[in-house]
Order: sequence, then C-alpha cells, then structure tokens
Amino acid sequence: MNQHTLDTLEYEWIKNEVKAYALSSVGKELVDKMTPSVDSEIIRNQLEEVDEAVSILEKTASIPIHGLEGMPEVFKKLEKSQVLQPKELQRTEGFLIEGRRLKKFMEGYEYAAPSVSSYALSFYELRELVEEIQKTIRHGRVDDQASSQLERIRKKLRRAEGKLKEKLNSILRSPRFSPYLQESLISKRGNIYVLPIKSEHQKQVEGRVIDRSASGMTVFIEPRDVGRLAEEAAALKLEEEKEEYQILFTLTGLIQSNQQKLHVNMELMGNYDFLFAKGKYSQSIKGRSVALNDEGRIRLYGGRHPQLKEEAVPLDAKVGGDYRGLIITGPNTGGKTVTIKTLGVLTLMVQSGLHIPAEEHTEMAVFDKILVDIGDGQSIEQNLSTFSSHIGNVIHIIKEANEKSLVIMDELGAGTDPAEGTGLATSILEKLNQRGATILATTHYNEIKGFALEHPDFTNGSMAFDIQSLKPLYRLEVGSVGESNAFHIALRLGLDHRLIERAHEVTYGEKKFYDPKQFSVEQAKKEGQSLSPVPGEKVKLDPKAVDVANHRKKSSAIKKEQQKQKKLQETFAVGDSVYISTLNSTGIVYQEMDQKGDVGVMVKKKKLTVNHKRLKLHIKGEDLYPEDYDLDIVLESKENRKKKHQLGRKYDDSITIEY
Repeated sequence: MNQHTLDTLEYEWIKNEVKAYALSSVGKELVDKMTPSVDSEIIRNQLEEVDEAVSILEKTASIPIHGLEGMPEVFKKLEKSQVLQPKELQRTEGFLIEGRRLKKFMEGYEYAAPSVSSYALSFYELRELVEEIQKTIRHGRVDDQASSQLERIRKKLRRAEGKLKEKLNSILRSPRFSPYLQESLISKRGNIYVLPIKSEHQKQVEGRVIDRSASGMTVFIEPRDVGRLAEEAAALKLEEEKEEYQILFTLTGLIQSNQQKLHVNMELMGNYDFLFAKGKYSQSIKGRSVALNDEGRIRLYGGRHPQLKEEAVPLDAKVGGDYRGLIITGPNTGGKTVTIKTLGVLTLMVQSGLHIPAEEHTEMAVFDKILVDIGDGQSIEQNLSTFSSHIGNVIHIIKEANEKSLVIMDELGAGTDPAEGTGLATSILEKLNQRGATILATTHYNEIKGFALEHPDFTNGSMAFDIQSLKPLYRLEVGSVGESNAFHIALRLGLDHRLIERAHEVTYGEKKFYDPKQFSVEQAKKEGQSLSPVPGEKVKLDPKAVDVANHRKKSSAIKKEQQKQKKLQETFAVGDSVYISTLNSTGIVYQEMDQKGDVGVMVKKKKLTVNHKRLKLHIKGEDLYPEDYDLDIVLESKENRKKKHQLGRKYDDSITIEY
C-alpha cells in the first residue's frame, strides 16, 4: 500500500488505537510494523487468530502477558558480552516464570482457541536457569550463600566493620577527644568514616585530613587507629566485589548459552501481546471477522467508521460482482466522503488482520492496491490548484490501477468547468474500468449519473435526504440515482412551482411538473405531519390525516421538551468520572457547570473547560471514592494541598494558591 493512501485514510490513527492496548515495548513495535497484507490466506489466518483471542477475552481479562520491562536492555547487554547485574537477572527470572504461567494458562484453552493456545507450547521454561537465579540472587543482590567463598568473606567483613564502628564510638565517648569535636557524630566522606574536628585542634588528633567545611571551621579527619581498621575492611570489600563479579559472570554465561531460547520466548510473548491488543481493540469497536474474496467483491452490512464508533449511521454498501463501479451522488455534508473513506479504511483494517465494526454476512475483498484521491491536496509551497492536485493523483492512479486494485475518488472532475469536468470524469472512469479496477467515486455532476445508468459495469448510489426536515440521513442507497434535492427543497419552502418547473427545463432540457400539493395531502397521509400549503393555494386536507398529524406533532413536541428538560437536569458533581466525546477520553470533574454550561474536567493531570453537551456520565463520584474522601488528593497538586493545610490552621497573607 502506498503511503499516500495510508495517510489519507488515517491508517496511523487505527494503529495508535490498537497500540494503546499493547502492554510491552515489543508488542507496540509489532503494531508499529503492522501493514495491510495482500495474501488472502495470511489475512484469513490472522482474522481467525483474533477470533480466538476475543473468545478468550470474553471468558477472562486476566491473561498473564509479561510487560517485558527491561528485557530488551538485557539482550543488548548480552550482545555486548556485558555482565548482568542482580536486578537484570531477576527480571530474566520473572520473565521466565510469567512465561510458564502463560503456557499453563493456554493449556486450558486448547479446545476453545486451538491455534492461539498451541503457540505457547513453543515457550522454553528453562527451569534450571530459574532455580539457579533464585538460589543466587535475593532481594536485588547476590545472596551470602551464592558460594562458600562469598559467605566466608562477608562474615569477616561484618566483623571488620563492627570493629571499625566500635572504635569510632569509643573515640566519640572518650573525654580526651570531646573538647576537639565540632559535633558528637560520625560522618562519611565517600566511603571513609571521619570525625568533625575543630580546625584549631587539628594537630591534637592523629590521622588523615579527608575534607574541610566551606567555612574552614571544621576539618574531617580519619583517626589513625580507625584508618588501619578501615583498610582491613576495604580489602575485604574488594574481595567481596571480586567474588560477586565471578558469580554474576557465571550466571550471565549460563543465560548467554540459552540466549536463542530466550529470544524465542520474548518474540512469543510479544506476539501474544500484539494478538490480544487486536482482540481488545475488536471488543472496543464491537468488531467481527468477515468473509474474504479475491474477486473485488464488497458486501458491507451495518459498517461503521472506527473513528465515529456508535455515532456513525450504519452503512450498507455493495460493489463488485454485477458491476465494478459505484458512483455516489448527494448533497454537500450528506456523507459521501465519509462513505467512501469508511469503505477504504475498513478494507485496510481487514487486510491488516483486524476485526471491523460491521454486521453478519459482511464480505470484503482483498486488493493488491488501494488508490485514493480524496481532498483538494493544496500546498502553499508547491502553489498547486485543487484541479492540478487532483489530476496529479489521477495520473498516478491510472498508471497503477489493475484488476486487483480498489480506486477511491472523491468529487471526480471537480475544480474546473462543469462541462469539461464531466467529460474528464467520464473518460477517467472508462479508462479505470478498462484496467479492471473496482471503483468508488463521488460526484455532483448529473451527466455522470447518466453515464453510470447506461454503462453495464457501473451503478449509481445516492445519499438519502429527508425533504421534510431538510437534513441528510447519511444513508447510502445503492441503485438510486438521487433526486434533484435543490428543486424539492425550494418547493418545500414555498417557492412558486412554476419557477421550479422552468428551472428544471433549463437544467435538464425537459419539462417536468412539480406538484405543490405533494407535501400537503400526500405527506400528511404518509408522514402524519401538518404542513402549510404553498402560499396562495387552497389545499383540502383529509380530516383523519389532520388528526393523525396533529396528534403526532403534539407527541413529538412533548417528547422533545422532556428530552430538553432531562438534559438541563443532568448535572455533573465534583468527583464524577465523565466521558469527553471530542477527546475520546475520560476525566474527573473538578468544577461544576457554570451559567454557560461549561464544566471543569481534569484529564491526565490537565484541567480543561468542556461544555456539558460534550460530556456523558461514566461513573458517579460516590461509586468511585469512599464516603468523606478528600478529593483534593486527586484534583489538587501536592504544593496546593500543603498551602491549603497551612491556611486552614491560620491566616497567612504570604501564601497564595494560583489556578
């Protein structure tokens, strides 16, 4: 897939959504490397794996996936033949133990998820290595009993350090030295024990001057008798370090001899993390697996763009089979671009082995190339016009397109004279059809609708529009040419039907009658709506229809008022967890709604102001926190909490709390 297609269809956004569910750096790297495949067999296997992962997740969310913290660094040190430190050895031990747990866990899903569970059989448990690390390393350091030599050295070292401290304490207690001491305490400079001696008495204390205070009033001296004991302890400390290094060196060598097996284990754990991230993402979008074909046939039922989620109007679309090209018409903001983008991004998702938000019986095609021309692509630096940018994309698309390509083109022929634009659009569609491509295109030009009607390889589709409410319905109707909505809207708003009929004749070169009554009697019967007749005309309505219309109108008004009151009554208390639709994230309310309807919400430690219309209650504060819980712990900084505490005790005008 070319990068332009991936960028236009916002494939990176999909990857970031999946990545959010990965636990390990290896799993996240696999998401970053994820690209659409062109091999239907590989895709089919990937989708089946996600099916199995979802079936496991539906039974339990507690899957023992190791986060692999520190493991990449362990492998880097092994590659450089560097000796591993105790904490790194314990990370290796923890990784192997967690892998053993995962292997045991997967044994329980041998029948429910045969493919996914079988991968765990490849995990090397390396029990002897785990036991050796456990025997040697404890609490982040080499254990005394890691070797008899280390145990002997540490016993002698403890005795030597005990004598050293005893000697220092005896000097502190001695009346002979007390007049010379600046303070009665033992301190350290580096690894050397010293006494703080008044500078004027420096010569009365035998020993080495290790340091001086900044004022020069104090010198830090290591007494001579203490120095001899310190040298003995230092020598033993050096022996200890040598023995520890030898033990760590031996353990590192043991791990290096199993390095290839550990690599297999880490890749396996990373792949499991990647797979279950895809499964969790599927659950979040209510996704499912779909049937595949290599014939360019798309049968989408109830599809939704993953960015829109539940807000999207479910999309039904068909292309391929009896016709290879679908030409979509409809008003601006009617959903044409969203429709073709949805088909494009869902195709990318399927070919990446991801579930898509769609209904049963959906079937998607596997394409070698997805070629896209969406948006005007204008660039100030290159000084290209909208039309030039489109033509540049079209040239590339025509060059690359073949029978295994999906071509998606928005507002084909736009940006130039309508007559010439129509001619260009028609010739481009013919050329792409000759090359065997599957085509999705949107247009405003009526002539292209006629082309699609006459050509056996094309069909029309239109975005549904509600003439009564004058609003788009965001629903694709395949096979529908679409009405001249501008004329019907004008008629609905009361423009003289004779003016509209003349406009139709000028536009289409034919006469057509626009009945001014079609939105009165006819619609009152069908829709139950009480509509005003066209000004100046007397329209007799059926009394029964009027009663129905008035009843429905009254019910609708009551329902709308109830919804309005419910919305006004919906308040958010401080501490409530709320979902912010524009950020696709949750936050905690720190300030209740003001007169403008704005609510203070803290999201990831940042305090924002969000209008209540964009908020939805997620979890009530009373369900989140215990009774009388101090919410300042959550909502305030440590510094501000401290200041509040001080002000609570007494007034202090030097203390300020800033927001």
